[in-house]
Amino acid sequence: MNTTEEVTLFLENDDELMRLLTTVASLNLPDWWICAGYVRAKIWDDVHGYPVPTPTEDVDVIYFDQSHNDEAIEKEYEAQLYALLPNVAWSVKNQARMHLVNQLPPYQSATDALAHFPETVTAIGVSLDNSGRLKLAAPYGIDDIIGLKLRPTPAFEDGSPHHHIYQARIQNKNWQATWPKLQEVDVTRHGL
Repeated sequence: MNTTEEVTLFLENDDELMRLLTTVASLNLPDWWICAGYVRAKIWDDVHGYPVPTPTEDVDVIYFDQSHNDEAIEKEYEAQLYALLPNVAWSVKNQARMHLVNQLPPYQSATDALAHFPETVTAIGVSLDNSGRLKLAAPYGIDDIIGLKLRPTPAFEDGSPHHHIYQARIQNKNWQATWPKLQEVDVTRHGL
């Protein structure tokens, strides 16, 4: 995989992912995406040549709805997804409220929220278009994720008030234990 088109095709050919996407699509959430670790792990597994998918903690579903940003609604959506696919660890978050949790300025959309995730390799999401085809959102492109480079997004780079969050995640997640070819890239402020 070297291009966005190749990554999109790879993900679109993943039956499990397409089943999850179809399930989430059935809720008709506004501006929704399956994102972060679940998608990232599929790509890293392929780049590492792993024949069996690495289990992930959960399947992150984000959406953007400014008119209904109560956390209880997110739990209702999670319950609906569990009812449809009970063996999946769903995590649903409305990004219209998550800027408060993350102490960042308000997001303008779900993809804007993706751009404010701590690592460039986590800032990736997939959804379905109106014809049921997979669409990919990667605000920082795919080079880091397929190149196995760990680096912070601008909101979390060195010198920012949130850099410690990035550093703690790199240490606590310990992704290199599972995907040993990963390399952390030393980035100073505005170094992307």
